[in-house]
Amino acid sequence: MENEKKVMLSGIQPSGDLHLGNYLGAIKNWGARADEFDCYYFMADMHTITVRQTPADLRRRTLEQLAQYIACGLDPEKNTLFIQSHVHQHAELGWVLNCYTMFGELSRMTQFKDKSAKNADNINGGLFTYPSLMAADILLYQPDFVPVGEDQKQHVELTRNVAQRFNHIYGDVFKIPEPYIPKAGARVMSLNAPESKMSKSMPEGCVFLMEKPEDIQRKFKRAVTDSDTEHCVRYDREHKPGVANLMQIYSACTGKSYEEIEREFDGQGYGVFKPAVGEAVVDLLRPIREEAQRILADKAYLESVYHAGAEKASYVAQKTLRKVYKKVGFVAR
Repeated sequence: MENEKKVMLSGIQPSGDLHLGNYLGAIKNWGARADEFDCYYFMADMHTITVRQTPADLRRRTLEQLAQYIACGLDPEKNTLFIQSHVHQHAELGWVLNCYTMFGELSRMTQFKDKSAKNADNINGGLFTYPSLMAADILLYQPDFVPVGEDQKQHVELTRNVAQRFNHIYGDVFKIPEPYIPKAGARVMSLNAPESKMSKSMPEGCVFLMEKPEDIQRKFKRAVTDSDTEHCVRYDREHKPGVANLMQIYSACTGKSYEEIEREFDGQGYGVFKPAVGEAVVDLLRPIREEAQRILADKAYLESVYHAGAEKASYVAQKTLRKVYKKVGFVAR
């Protein structure tokens, strides 16, 4: 019988280096799902060019991201790892789904509004229609679940709407996917702006997976806490968001509960607490950084991974695309 595992798929744009939020909020949990799900993880390089990129940097970051995926525990023998642009079916289904996605739906997407504000000199068509490509990314593999952060649910909802619209016209073509939102560690906030999600667009508040230990420590020593004169380490997301964020990070790195962390740093103040969080993060990321560097040095291995991943992904994607082309009336080759 064909693989009975449920299918899960996700991708991250190689528009910048992977960071602690990517790891704790998503990638750390991906590796553990390989035994339960048939997993597809990709470098979303086609999405990345909606914003102007330096070509050499995009190529470098794409390969570095793949190496970091593997270093973070995504075994290529258990997961399908591929580069989006190596699987031409993404672009082909993306165009078809453009024709089944309403203008009003696209205009309501919050990320389009955000990116348009940040890139006012380059508000291009791809920036507007990329949710249709994202829907194609997902629907090609008929996944049951799409692991996303809370802020990405809108994209999965649009994907579901487009799939339901297409199925209503042509019959049962696409599986309707569900968003898969982890209950813990889903939102790591910026170290210098704890009201905002950790993002590579704010590098001083962002800890990158390949960052040097001394730079990581510097960022944590400068991390925003609060104006509490007691400098009390206590979990209070509403009144002490900076401290709560640091506690969440420390908990994710050490496995300690918030109560245990409060007891550990009782009466010691932020001058002791912040470097301790930094050291825990350094210890967590050191083996990932070292393994990623080792993998990047083995270009033949890295090429074998993305070639094999693209081959498997293309095989699965083509089955869906063939069915779609037949349904819309294209002549078979």
